[in-house]
Amino acid sequence: MASPFHAGEQWVQSRVGVREKAEQIGSRMIHSVMPEQHREFFAQLPALLVAASDSEGQPYASVLCGEPGFAWSPHPGLLCVEASMQADDPIAPLLQPHSPVGLLGLEWPTRRRNRLNGRILQRDAQGFSVAVAQAFGNCPKYIQARQCHTAPRQPGQTLEGHGLANEWLGLVRQADTLFIASHSRDPEGGGADVSHRGGPQGFVELGRDGRLWMPDYSGNRLFNTLGNLVREPRCGLLFIDFATGDLLQLQARAEVVWPEQYAALGVSALPGAERLLALEPGHWTLRRSRLPLAFAGHDSSPFLPGTGV
Repeated sequence: MASPFHAGEQWVQSRVGVREKAEQIGSRMIHSVMPEQHREFFAQLPALLVAASDSEGQPYASVLCGEPGFAWSPHPGLLCVEASMQADDPIAPLLQPHSPVGLLGLEWPTRRRNRLNGRILQRDAQGFSVAVAQAFGNCPKYIQARQCHTAPRQPGQTLEGHGLANEWLGLVRQADTLFIASHSRDPEGGGADVSHRGGPQGFVELGRDGRLWMPDYSGNRLFNTLGNLVREPRCGLLFIDFATGDLLQLQARAEVVWPEQYAALGVSALPGAERLLALEPGHWTLRRSRLPLAFAGHDSSPFLPGTGV
């Protein structure tokens, strides 16, 4: 039976000594169609995270919103998304038929999340449909639980630029959550992917080298994101200001930094991190007041370093 993992994922799994275990887990939890509970799960969400790449291979991450039921599954191999994308969303022109796409459903109050990777079958003014290639659940580690409800906002201005900028650095430094889009062109299991990353507030730090540094904690040991990044370092980051609804979409180039490299790079280990991810900022788009959801506080993940777990 073919492995559910492409060469990049297998390389990282081997490097950290979990290759055989990852294969066993993946063969059980990664499905070629959506289980019934996943189909029901997507249909109750008010938002979906989405990843896609442009013609040059640069990934982007974004979020699509609607009333619960805006995403639904008419059969296990198909997910339909009825969402009108804002014209200035960089991902809007990329969601075209035949394009690889990654989706992440996240239920904020319960920390439950499911991922779906596939290709777009059709798109029209109402939305698009996705043929499922892989569907699987993710562990709830490092997700900050948040209560949320629909809250229409008056869209603000759109700002753009390249590299580090004061316009968005404050948002990043205060963040406890981000989403990272990556992709693989591997003909055996490649595609687009979007993943959650969380940590204590301020877990993404600006390094002396001008890159953004973040810890990589122990997760499900499948290494889907790192497996993409070791072969294709370009990625797309999405930061959300949960108070204002601002969305920062930041192109970046990632380097996976292993503990044996710390001394040469002049960096220190971070509490709880198994390795580090260094992100060189590229083009960015900051769209003010765009997320039509309001959030009421948060409960920090019990798995974060320093919580005693």
